[in-house]
Amino acid sequence: MNKTNTKELVCMALLSALLLIGQVGMSYLPNIEVVSLFIYIYTQIYRKKVFFIIYVFVILEGCIYGFGIWWFGYLYIWSILAIFVLFMKETQTSIPTTCIILGAYGLCFGFLYSLPYFLAGGRAAGFSYWVSGIPFDLLHCAGNIVVSLVLYRPMRILIGKLKMC
Repeated sequence: MNKTNTKELVCMALLSALLLIGQVGMSYLPNIEVVSLFIYIYTQIYRKKVFFIIYVFVILEGCIYGFGIWWFGYLYIWSILAIFVLFMKETQTSIPTTCIILGAYGLCFGFLYSLPYFLAGGRAAGFSYWVSGIPFDLLHCAGNIVVSLVLYRPMRILIGKLKMC
């Protein structure tokens, strides 16, 4: 392995660890998190490399919390956000746009996350899982908007300056 590949691997691992630290560090707050914002910014900066970061993060989450049905949702749900950002203009860095996208993502999170429950338990299980989580989706929406308003610009600048790979 050459220096470039090693440096890139270490960089991606570090960015994955930052996601995990942000998630675990804020886990006591219901659906208030920085993971969505980090993935949004990582995708803007690292483009397709973000999928390596996401999957390392998801595997680490499974190692900490266990690998249950909840874990399968994380395999695709963060990728959906990354794919959406990839289709946006690369230079789109407006705070209002970020707030709208991440707020909408917070609202949709529960439905997207309930898909494995639809598959495993049928319509009733998936629907009841989704509906029971709507208050948390509303909180997730509001949390993403507030986090984006406060942290998007400084985090985008900092991560952009620290781009290592």
